[in-house]
Amino acid sequence: MAVRRSMAHGEKVTKFILLRHGETDCNLEGIIQGRMMDPELNKTGRRQADMVAPLLSKEAKPATIYSSDMKRAVQTAQTIAAASGSHLVIDRELTEMHMGVFQGRNIDDVITSKAYKAFARGGRDQEIPGGGESLNQLSERCVSRLNAIAKKHNGEWVVVVSHEMVIKEICRHADPTSSDGRKFPNTSISVVHISGSDGRWILEKLGDVGHLTGDGFPPECFYPLAAMAFCVAVYLLLMLAQTVEA
Repeated sequence: MAVRRSMAHGEKVTKFILLRHGETDCNLEGIIQGRMMDPELNKTGRRQADMVAPLLSKEAKPATIYSSDMKRAVQTAQTIAAASGSHLVIDRELTEMHMGVFQGRNIDDVITSKAYKAFARGGRDQEIPGGGESLNQLSERCVSRLNAIAKKHNGEWVVVVSHEMVIKEICRHADPTSSDGRKFPNTSISVVHISGSDGRWILEKLGDVGHLTGDGFPPECFYPLAAMAFCVAVYLLLMLAQTVEA
């Protein structure tokens, strides 16, 4: 739990539950999916979705569920919608970061490549080769979309089912120190509040997986060694490059 600041008593806020999609075989094998690969949930991913769905439907009772258009997110969101009876909206602006030439490749191979090192040295404005996004482009896209959703659903709970890099950037916008080097496991829950009066963002929860730990899930379901989060390597190398240049 990461509580930063409180909204004023009685202030209307949009309360976002940010949920990473369930596990896919690519996650398990350490393959960077990006937008090029669109696998379905594997058995573990379906179990994860089944476990988080009743929690969200009972505690949050979301007015609406917004999902990335990728199958892994849509399938997770559909499970939650079925349990909660909430309206489901498919939103392409919540799709995963465009990973350019890194898509479809093994993480271990990518982080030793010249293209990756050049990307890391370029900082947050550096686009990934092959038509990929920069971190700042990703942030602008997802933050802008969340602000628009907040205006539409002021005072309501909203579930957003998306991807690790998207959720990381949203949490970073709410608190710039929150997510550097942090992993966001499959179906982990983060919570961000957006004020209806002045648009302030408050980070309330970060990457929580407490809903999964009671079902005998082994640790590798949360942090599989073969599928170490690509975004952790992105942030760590960016910080290293900035330190060297300084």
